[in-house]
Amino acid sequence: MSENSTAVEKNLPRSKRVQREITAWMWTILLFLLINGTVGQARVIPSGSMERTLLIGDHLIMSRIGYDAGVPFTNWHVPLWRNPKRQQMIVFRPPIAEESPDWVKRVIGLPGDTVDIHDGAVWINGQRLAENYTEGTSRRYELQTPYRVPADCYFVMGDNRENSYDSRFVGCVPRKNIIGTPVMIYMSLKASPEAWEPGQVRARALAYAKAPFRAWCAGRDSSTFFDAAADEILTRIAAYSSPRTCHHSSRSNSAIFSEP
Repeated sequence: MSENSTAVEKNLPRSKRVQREITAWMWTILLFLLINGTVGQARVIPSGSMERTLLIGDHLIMSRIGYDAGVPFTNWHVPLWRNPKRQQMIVFRPPIAEESPDWVKRVIGLPGDTVDIHDGAVWINGQRLAENYTEGTSRRYELQTPYRVPADCYFVMGDNRENSYDSRFVGCVPRKNIIGTPVMIYMSLKASPEAWEPGQVRARALAYAKAPFRAWCAGRDSSTFFDAAADEILTRIAAYSSPRTCHHSSRSNSAIFSEP
């Protein structure tokens, strides 16, 4: 800002300066709501249902572009024109309890597909589905197979096949429930799974407090001096302890967010 404009700003009446400040904040809030409601949002992974691809404590950026638009902090939203592809990860409102936190799973069956699960694998329309991202053995559990995916619905499964509550238990996901797709992991924190559940403010705050220390241990052996020292300092401060291993050791090397 030039000296002239600074002088003009100082000479404005107080009420005018307050009005400008309020207007600037209103535009900032509107821009945030627009981005949050139509472009992208942040999410955190609270469970191990998507291991080895997504780990507990992974912080994601979810893209809503083309999938969904809505008013932030409300349940009002409308589906848009894009539909997910097979083996793409999606973020969606669970079909059994839409008031609960959003779920992240992988699309396995598209509308009209016939899904079967046997011999430890998933079969789509009679063809075995090639999957290099799974953990554990694929089982049908409560699913009556072969299962035909209804129109405008998607059959989803977690990558951790023996520890995932998905379409095998609750049925397919209606298209209107899908709100976006993960596009990147911007942070991954090691903490108790309970820290990422709703209402766990103290545990989550402690996990974030450890973040600067954990960043240094990425790719190091868990016995490094710095990692041990960081844990000791934070344990004394917060009376809290957690495992010292870096959080990235068990992640799959397969492409996480590429769309087939």
